Amino acid sequence: MHAARHHSDSGIRYCLGGVEAAFQDQSHPELLDDALRVLGGLRAQGLRPQDKVVLILERPREFLTAFWAAVLGGFVPCPMAPVRGDSERWAAQLAHVDALLDRPLVITSASLGAELPPVDGLSVGILDRLYTAEPAEPHSAAPEDTALLVLTSGSTGNSKAVMLTHANLLASMAAKNGHHRLTAADTSLNWISFDHVAALLECHLLPLSTGSRQLHVEPSVVLAEPLEFLRLISRHDVTMTFTPNFLLGQLNSAAERLRDSGERLDLTRLRHIVSGGEAVVRTTGEAFLDHFAPYGMAPDALWPAFGMTETCAGSVYSRKTFPEVDLDSEFASLGTPVHGLRMRIADADDRELPEGEVGELQLAGPMVTRGYYNNPRATAEAFTADGWFRSGDLGRIDAGRLCLVGRSKDSVIVNGVNYFSHEIETSLEQLSGVAGSYVAAFPTRAPGADTEQLVIAFHPDVTEGDEAALYQVLTAVRSSVVMHWGFRPSVLLPLPKDAFPKTSLGKIQRSLMRRRLEAGDYDSHQRAVADLTWRMLGGYTAPASDTERALCEIYAEILDVDPDSVSAGANFFDLGGTSLDILRLRSRIAQRLGVTGLEIITVLRAPTVRALAARLTEQATSGTPAYDPIVPMQTSGTKTPLFCVHPGVGEVLVFVNLAKYFVGDRPFYALRARGFDKDEKPFATFEQMIDCYVDAIRARQPHGPYAIAGYSYGGVVAFEIAKVLRDQGERVDFVGSFNLPPHIKYRMDELDFTETAVNLAFFLSLIDKKQARELPGRLRGLPVEEQVIRLMDLAPPDRLAELDLDSQKFGDWAELANALTDLGRSYRPTGAVPSMSVFYAIPLRGTKQDWLDNELRRWDEHTTGPNRYIEVPGEHYTLMSPQHVASFQAILRRELDRALADADAHVAITTETEQSC
Repeated sequence: MHAARHHSDSGIRYCLGGVEAAFQDQSHPELLDDALRVLGGLRAQGLRPQDKVVLILERPREFLTAFWAAVLGGFVPCPMAPVRGDSERWAAQLAHVDALLDRPLVITSASLGAELPPVDGLSVGILDRLYTAEPAEPHSAAPEDTALLVLTSGSTGNSKAVMLTHANLLASMAAKNGHHRLTAADTSLNWISFDHVAALLECHLLPLSTGSRQLHVEPSVVLAEPLEFLRLISRHDVTMTFTPNFLLGQLNSAAERLRDSGERLDLTRLRHIVSGGEAVVRTTGEAFLDHFAPYGMAPDALWPAFGMTETCAGSVYSRKTFPEVDLDSEFASLGTPVHGLRMRIADADDRELPEGEVGELQLAGPMVTRGYYNNPRATAEAFTADGWFRSGDLGRIDAGRLCLVGRSKDSVIVNGVNYFSHEIETSLEQLSGVAGSYVAAFPTRAPGADTEQLVIAFHPDVTEGDEAALYQVLTAVRSSVVMHWGFRPSVLLPLPKDAFPKTSLGKIQRSLMRRRLEAGDYDSHQRAVADLTWRMLGGYTAPASDTERALCEIYAEILDVDPDSVSAGANFFDLGGTSLDILRLRSRIAQRLGVTGLEIITVLRAPTVRALAARLTEQATSGTPAYDPIVPMQTSGTKTPLFCVHPGVGEVLVFVNLAKYFVGDRPFYALRARGFDKDEKPFATFEQMIDCYVDAIRARQPHGPYAIAGYSYGGVVAFEIAKVLRDQGERVDFVGSFNLPPHIKYRMDELDFTETAVNLAFFLSLIDKKQARELPGRLRGLPVEEQVIRLMDLAPPDRLAELDLDSQKFGDWAELANALTDLGRSYRPTGAVPSMSVFYAIPLRGTKQDWLDNELRRWDEHTTGPNRYIEVPGEHYTLMSPQHVASFQAILRRELDRALADADAHVAITTETEQSC
């Protein structure tokens, strides 16, 4: 209200995309009016002062409006990030927060509300429906009232809620500005999501308290293109902003590209960039300042800083002293505390240590939390007997300046995000071949690295000397980390059990393992992993052309390996590439080699450096190769191959992450529909499709035993393939359906072109679940071309660029999916196979139990023996998503091993006979 009264001509600018996108301006009085009108709706919900309100809102304008509506009503807002693609984890987190915060009201948008997983008793309000015609009267809060709750990082069951009072926040804002010295003439920039305390306090409350203008942009804009960070600063005359160190490293990497483009930036108005969330590497910070000095970047613009949620974010700043005070250090020191904050370094008995000695950083002052809501035990553990807050960080104080040297807490900070070791370890212990209670996840940092790196030590539960099995476990561990958390472990250490130091209570001493790693104690194990990987990848073959050399460098850059170690025979996926990386690969090839429009299927069919280089050359001279439905996803292993049929969209990208877990185990082939390539006609009949797929399978594997499976629509295709193969006298020992019943006609009849196109758009993450429900009714009746254009207009431009989609390509894909749907409309299941393995997840509609009992069990009508119904985590569209694929593959592989035990033994005997001959 102070800002609205005294700085009515200032306010907030919301960028709707990158620097070239449109933006919306909202003055401080307009923000106040919007918030008070939402407050009227909240009071109508029956909320009273100090009731809790959870905010699940991703768009900055929606979040800030709801945030202030809660604060002005005397309610207590609690930001929370959605957990997309993992409904079970999201449901567990919602249930935990619902109980912890005494059944709060959850405020979200209509689109996110459609994605919320079901949680018993959860109270949900849609923001757009809370606005009232007239603004409500605000509540007068007391300084000691809780103003804000912020969830700590943690697993779904143990997140804590940090309590920050109005007094905490007011003291913090005044103290911060003793360093920042913002005025109404300043402009701040925020690109961090509001579940991060720095976004809300450093980049909103602080500039609001000084009447400064604010600029907010969604995180994806900067994460997709780091240079947008500087472009936004330049265009909007930003004077203050915040970023973790990892973005500085990314900007350093992009500096040459910026220079080569000739693009002009003006950074002369930028006074300071606060860098927190992770340690600032001195060389990274220096390089950043040097790279962008020609654009007007001030030599003292970078301020390394320290803060925690418990200290109202930034509370220690290195103001205008970097890099001069850190010339002999690997990491930047963090400066001096804000006014009112006291800091000390203490020993294990909480006794203060003299300057220069290392101990735990402890803090006290008016901006420090009083504890954690509804968690007296955590609160008691967080404070010393004399009232100092335990930060969990190890550091020292030199000449009054704080230097951190590590953490006593068990976590890893990668790219500014805190990951708890126990979460990573618990996930990896579920993998086959990883011994339970012998997994350790801990950080290391190579000299000069821009961020911490993850080390995974584990005991491989495989037969000693079985290199193929060990390599398979290494691949599974690496893939699981990449797909679940989005980054690669830097070091994988398969160790004997006696190499895991444990306390008397059985807890692994991760800090000791880190010291041993950095002292070189595990060097021999790292060399052994490197040698094994080198052998399993077929050794090293030097690149023989400029294109091969460029691809080696691109593979190395994306997968964070030494370019000189990438062989011309290196397979992108064997090196660790996932479906998430294919899009980056296409982008880098376009930048480096000038090849645009590289098809994803080309990468899948030609994943090695040499094969892809040849395909790029062929593509330029001979056009599209002849149609072959078989896409080799993974060709190593001696067990019976698995053939997986595409879902109803016809594409096979969904199998990429799954196939990685079969390395060294059994070959994995996917079948892709006809009609994707130029002049390629879709199948005319269901029978034509089946015959084509059978011929292709037999061309790859002339005789059984066979293993056939299909995802969704592909499940009935797999069933029909199995019948034909059996009619030809072949053994089919495994037939699998991933979440589809035998009777699909009723579902196919529901899917006209409009439904099919909307489902495809949702499957590709071009629209959200709410839009997927509402759009068919709005689009049906429009010309097909207009329907496609409307869908493209709704799609995020960045996502379209990633997928290399435009209206023509999407329309063609939708037509192909619709053609497959047409084939399904005439399908009636007949005949039988001996048995089916049916994997079931949460269906598109209804409950899982109804889906199993009333639909999936109808497979019993089409088998001569008993079927197996196997529950898997996730929903129909997410059972093979990055969050669930590790669990799904383990379940699938166990079932394959059970069903194919005789077949695999037959393959092994045949292989041995052929080798002996």
